[in-house]
Order: sequence, then C-alpha cells, then structure tokens
Amino acid sequence: MAYTSANQLELLQTAEAVAREKNIEPRLVVEAMEESLARAAKSRYGAEMDIRVSIDRKTGKATFTRVRTVVADDELENYQAEMTVEQAQQYMENPEIGQQLIEEVPPVELGRIAAQSAKQVILQKVREAERDKQYEEFKDRVGTIINALVKREEYGNVIVDVGSGEAVLRRNEKIGREAYRPNDRIRCYIKEVRREQRGPQIFLSRTAPEFMAELFKMEVPEIYEGIIEIKAVARDPGSRAKIAVISYDSSIDPVGACVGMRGSRVQAVVNELQGEKIDIIPWNEDMPTFLVNALQPAEVSKVVLDEEAGKIEVVVPEEQLSLAIGRRGQNVRLASQLTGLDIDIMTEEEESKRRQAEFELRTKLFMDTLDLDEFFAQLLVSEGFTSLEEVAYVEQDELLVIEGVDADTAGELQARARDYLEEQNKKAMEAARALGVEDSLIGFDGLTPQMLEALGRDGVKTLEDFATCADWELAGGWTTVNGERVKDDGVLEPFEVSLEEAQNMVMTARVMLGWVDPAELEADATDDEAEESEA
Repeated sequence: MAYTSANQLELLQTAEAVAREKNIEPRLVVEAMEESLARAAKSRYGAEMDIRVSIDRKTGKATFTRVRTVVADDELENYQAEMTVEQAQQYMENPEIGQQLIEEVPPVELGRIAAQSAKQVILQKVREAERDKQYEEFKDRVGTIINALVKREEYGNVIVDVGSGEAVLRRNEKIGREAYRPNDRIRCYIKEVRREQRGPQIFLSRTAPEFMAELFKMEVPEIYEGIIEIKAVARDPGSRAKIAVISYDSSIDPVGACVGMRGSRVQAVVNELQGEKIDIIPWNEDMPTFLVNALQPAEVSKVVLDEEAGKIEVVVPEEQLSLAIGRRGQNVRLASQLTGLDIDIMTEEEESKRRQAEFELRTKLFMDTLDLDEFFAQLLVSEGFTSLEEVAYVEQDELLVIEGVDADTAGELQARARDYLEEQNKKAMEAARALGVEDSLIGFDGLTPQMLEALGRDGVKTLEDFATCADWELAGGWTTVNGERVKDDGVLEPFEVSLEEAQNMVMTARVMLGWVDPAELEADATDDEAEESEA
C-alpha cells in the first residue's frame, strides 16, 4: 500500500471515523498516523535518519521529509540527521548552527509488517488520547457525587461504569456489608483520581465524611446556596454520624433546615446511607459550648479546655456517663472527631476525688519544702498557690490577703521558698555538668538548671545538639496514627514549655550557630504577617 496511489481522502475519513468512535479529537488520530508513517519510513530509509511525515488536513496528502540539523564540528554525532557548517554550505548560503535542511523524499510502500506496526502505533496513540481525556474529565470532579452502574465485583472491590471508563469502589469504602449485583445503580463520592501507566484510576467512596456533606448539599437548598455551611462531619459508616452546621442568616434555623419538613431532608440522606442515624448539631465558635452540643443527647455538668494540648475534660452526672460515652464509645468518639480534640469523660464523683488528690499533693509540697503545718499549707493551696515559684516571686501583697499572714510572715515564707529553689537549682546544675552538658548550652538564655539536667539525661549536651531538636521533641505534641491521637512526650514538657516557645528557642540557637540568616527569618515573619492581614 502506497499513500501516493491510495485515495488520499481515505486517510482523513478513517481518522474522523476513529475519532467519532472513541470520542476524541480527529487531530490526535491524524498525529498518530503521521508518527506511524514516520516509523515505517525510518525502517525503509534507516533508523538514524530524521524522517517526518505531514498529512494535509484538507486533502489528506502525506508528505515525507528528511530533516538535517546544522551543528558545530565537535558536536557532530549522527551523520544521517546532522551536518557541519562546512557541509551545509553545499545546500544553503551562510548556514548557521541550529538551522535545518528539509528535503522531500519519496513516499514508502507499506509492507504487511510495516502496516501492522503502523496500526499498533495508531491504536496506542488513540488509547493514550482516551486516557488523557478521561483523566481531564474526572480530575476536576474530585469531591463530587457521581451516579454509577455496577459492572462486577473483584475480591470485594466493586468495579463500576462511570460513562467514559471504569472506577473502583474499594472494599473498605463500602458501608457495612453492602452487596451489589451487576447493573445496580449506586451513588458514590469521587475521592481520588490518579494518573497511572495503565490509565487514570478513579477511586470512589461511600464511607467518606465528605459523601454525607455532599448528600446534604443536594437535599438542602440553603447549603447549596451558601446560607448554611457544614463545618464538620464525623461518621461511623452505616451506624451513626454527627454533622455540625451554622447559618449565616439569623432568620434560618440551620438544624431545622437540614431536618426538613417532617424529617424529609435528613431521611433522604439516611436512606442513601443504609439507615445511618444522623445527629445534626449547631456549630459554635466557643469550643466548650460546641462540645456540649456534640455530646448530645448526654447532659454535661462542666467542661475544662486545654487548648495547648488539644484536650478537653468533660464532667457528667453519674447517670449520664454511659449515655455520654455511647455504645462501644461511639458517642464520645464521634464528638472527638467532630471537635478535633481529645475528650476525657469523668463523673462528678471522679472529678471531686481528683481535685481532692491535687489539693493534698500541693498541701504536702508546701509542708515539706517550707516547713509549714498542715493548716497553713492548706490556706496557701486554697488561695490558689500551686507551686513554690509562685510563693517565692509573687508580689508580697498577694500573700498578705491570706488570713493570719502579716508582712514578716510573708517575707519569711518567700525567703524559705527562694532558699529551697536556689538549693534545687544548685543540685540540678551540678547534675547537668556531671552528665556532660557543656557551657555553650548552659549559657543559653531561657534554660533553667532543671531543664539543662533533663536535656543532659536525653543526650542533648551542646548548643549544636539543641539546635538540631524539633520543637515537638522539646515541648511535646500529638500525632494522629490510624485516626487515633497519640501523645508525643517532650523533654521540656514537664516545665510547661509551649510549642511556640520551643520553636523560638531552637531558631535562636540556629541563628547563634550561623545556620540560619536572621534577615531571612525577618522576611518570613513579614510574609506571614502579610498573609494573615490578607486573610
């Protein structure tokens, strides 16, 4: 078969037919044909040659050309596709490096093997074009709901037809023990679209919290219009869920709008999620108030928030404890997911016992260190004093408000507290030096002798060691592992060093060592302030 003798329009007709069938642009098919013809021509004229084929988009005529590029003498490698300036002078005037000599060559006859090879190239290009089209179509649909048709099940994963390709609903993304038969229609959330060698992989989910949020958006016009916003969703797929909503229109009740007339709106979502019970909760900026709402239907007596640790303590009446925790801890687990906080639930009796234990511990501390009787030590604790540092360095007026304490007594108390602290500092410093802590770290501003001792025990003995520490290694923090928050203990955590303070200390050490340019830090800080003001 030679393209000079064949009907030239046949090429374009074939390209259009393939493009229509595969729903891709005819241009891509024509480009694939050009590449396949160029490969066939190279096998005829020689693989070293740079042979190119151009098919006229109107007439279908295929033009075969040989291209040679002008290169410097010392760069000449391929004599068939390159030539020196001197050689190029035979074909053109004043040739320059980079110029190309393009010569038309006779079209090639396609033998059976060459024709088969050309067909494979075209099919490969068409498949790539199909995959690109599918990826482009679905990559922007991540985060939306799609209606799909079940095709088959493989090892518990459901393969579904999404129109222009297939998608996967993995076993762990199905609700409970859902089972599907071929040709069943299902709704899924497009969780991820990945471009892979074998084509785009579309991963679906029915257990994602975002799936529930999108279902509510479809059922509740106020959410779609932005009058009501879904602030957080927590799910135990197929069993129970909590969703927090806020209204930006004071005349619209967010919970009522999501429930709908006689529960019609929420029931539509429940039916889609295989009967999953849904608690709709009003969002509140005040975290303790929001948590009280999130723990419904349980009643809460008291909430104590520790924002730095991302932890919250909840006190409930004895009879409300099982309701607050929920079956298998479900209620408190969902409330924790919704708020992003660790929740400790205790009864009023347990909280009372803990407070009593703390009171006794502090009383004993003051009795042992300040040589006080039990009554006087209890007076100090009752007035809110929790540590020796507070007694030693507080304004004397704050001690004088305690019944029976005059200026002389207050002075004596503070002197005893300071003497004890100085003795402890001296012992800690001796211990730190014995551990090998060097002067470069001892002279660092902000580290107490007790902190230096703790660092020494952890193997941090020089300023260089300190500068390589991460902030969480010093101040502690929380890591989420398999959906559970895990505590990371910090070396300086017992001394109540915050994450921000740890960051500042580590960065100061790095500046002192010349590892970080202070000017860059200032520039970063300025950029951060600018971003915050824009936000």
